[in-house]
Amino acid sequence: MPEKRSIPLSVPNLSMDIVKNIKDTIESGWVSTGGKFIKAFQEKMEKYLKVDRTVAVQSGTAGLHLAMRVLGVEHNDEVIVPTATFIAAVNPVTYMGAEPVFMDCADDINIDPDKLESFLANECKIVDGKVINKQTGREIKAIVVVHVFGNPADMERIMEVAAKYDLKVVEDATEALGSYYTSGKYKGQHCGTIGDIGVYSFNANKIITTGGGGLMASNHPDLLEKASFLGVQAKTDPLYYQHDEIGYNYRMTNIQAAYGTEQIDRLENFIATKKKNYQLYKKAIAKIDGLNLLPFNQGTRANHWFYAVIVDEDKYGIDRDQLLIKLNDVNIQARPLWGLIHQQKPYLDNQAYQIEKAHYFVNHLINIPCSSNLTEKEVEIVVAWLKEFKQ
Repeated sequence: MPEKRSIPLSVPNLSMDIVKNIKDTIESGWVSTGGKFIKAFQEKMEKYLKVDRTVAVQSGTAGLHLAMRVLGVEHNDEVIVPTATFIAAVNPVTYMGAEPVFMDCADDINIDPDKLESFLANECKIVDGKVINKQTGREIKAIVVVHVFGNPADMERIMEVAAKYDLKVVEDATEALGSYYTSGKYKGQHCGTIGDIGVYSFNANKIITTGGGGLMASNHPDLLEKASFLGVQAKTDPLYYQHDEIGYNYRMTNIQAAYGTEQIDRLENFIATKKKNYQLYKKAIAKIDGLNLLPFNQGTRANHWFYAVIVDEDKYGIDRDQLLIKLNDVNIQARPLWGLIHQQKPYLDNQAYQIEKAHYFVNHLINIPCSSNLTEKEVEIVVAWLKEFKQ
């Protein structure tokens, strides 16, 4: 019987070095939405991502909402979104009174560029320069691309399609900080820096954390200038509190940014650990008939945020759900893929285009422990239980 040990799925990797920054926020009194660490964090992120401008925000969801707003998504418009993602990538479309159109995934779980192109070519028409969905009569304004599990999507194909139809592109890079392309047109460019606006998340389970919070990035400074304005309640005259538009309180706090300025300096070390542990898993799982560790795309340096195992119940002897329960019963935290968004109650009436492969992944995929402070011994324990549960 393998050793029993509680191994979480993905937890923050924090250092006491951060205490100096937190002490500074307390002593200065700048713990809320002002203070030096916000500017410092944005500048560090701009340098790391090689972009013209970033705006730190309250959450990844807030960043996606602001992106929709500044890119001109309006009531009764449509936005093409993936169904195999976390629902936070989709909800901001509806915040604008627009409607999502759901797209299937490819073998990498990212949005399928072939079906994306097919949908636009066959299910839409161009009227006065606008892309109109034949089924609904609505104008399609944008595409949301999610780099699932930190695995870079096929941005060359997606951007070509977007340019052909003059559609805006929002990159949900909330899971992909540190992932970039090593070949092709976008060689050297980070996920989240290729579309019109990219958004990152620093939730506690992400590769770096600020305890919450998010960040918008773009090489279109005018878009982020507008986003920044809207994120501070659209205050046109701060002295006399004049507001000419509806804004939001979407600012990151200084205390969160104090975490971020320390965490970003450790990101490359976190990625190195995740890559090493992925290779350990890969070598061991290759010897377990019925399990397959999903690869990361070639021509990329993925951050290896989440590891995904595909379960073939005929060869492994038990199905994905049984394995999920057994792992959690021995305190090894594992989870399934998110429920497909087009099957969630709020979106049952929305159009979903040729959803096929996503159904396979939602029934066969399991995420296993992948924290950046996961030890080699803990990898061995997880693998031992995967072997133990094989029938």
